[in-house]
Amino acid sequence: MKEKEYPAKEGYDVFKKKIFALTGIDLNIYKYQIHRRVHTLMRNWNISDYDEYYRLIENDEDRRREFLDYITINVTEFFRNPSRWEFLKDKIFPELKALVNNGNKLTFVSAGCSSGEEPYSLAIQAMEARLPFEVIALDIDEGVLKKAKEGIYKQEQLVNINDKVKARYFEKIGEGIYKVKNEVKSKVAFRRFNLLKDPLPKNVHLVLCRNVVIYFSAETKNKLYSNFNKILVDGGYLMLGPTEQIFGYEHIGFSYVGFAFYKKVAEAKVASR
Repeated sequence: MKEKEYPAKEGYDVFKKKIFALTGIDLNIYKYQIHRRVHTLMRNWNISDYDEYYRLIENDEDRRREFLDYITINVTEFFRNPSRWEFLKDKIFPELKALVNNGNKLTFVSAGCSSGEEPYSLAIQAMEARLPFEVIALDIDEGVLKKAKEGIYKQEQLVNINDKVKARYFEKIGEGIYKVKNEVKSKVAFRRFNLLKDPLPKNVHLVLCRNVVIYFSAETKNKLYSNFNKILVDGGYLMLGPTEQIFGYEHIGFSYVGFAFYKKVAEAKVASR
């Protein structure tokens, strides 16, 4: 199918509205690349009509799952980009631990948690550091949340975990198949959540939003980063993906500390600038 064979833009606008009503995903928040991803699936399925495309997504659960996975880019592994996790353990965790009094917990948010590798990685690392904590894991995709709650993964997804840690927090249930132990699961609460519409948790100490906003428009990114800043406690941190950055972060109320980490600046200091 050639690009010129696609329907008029008006058809795509209607399609986006229907997808939003069906899934809660607003395709308008993405940059133009997402339009090409939609067209790639249409080509793969030999469809050139938006109405036909929508009906297929609406009525075929497998096709809807393929559409959502392709659009929301649900690809991850445990401790992805290990150097960032080392920085989190060595630099960020000690600072965060100093923010809570005895008996209180640190609150971590995994925004766009996909199939659970990220929030479970965070829980494992916090358990290894003996921190008092809870992880709130958010994603709009019910399918990946179901998989995350099951906590079953392939050996390849655990490639960044040494055997000692693997034995401590995972149970081998088959050849090359591992399940997260209940003691880790109990630390993570999964919720279906629209990052741009639903109210975020408050008094958060650390937000992870990694490789989630790659196709978002600049305006949407800034809105989301500003919302994250508002829910963080003073001295709290936002962790992005290794290729992501916040332009004008100081105007939002962050300072940059390296390795894709941004620290919330006290409100008084921001106001005095």
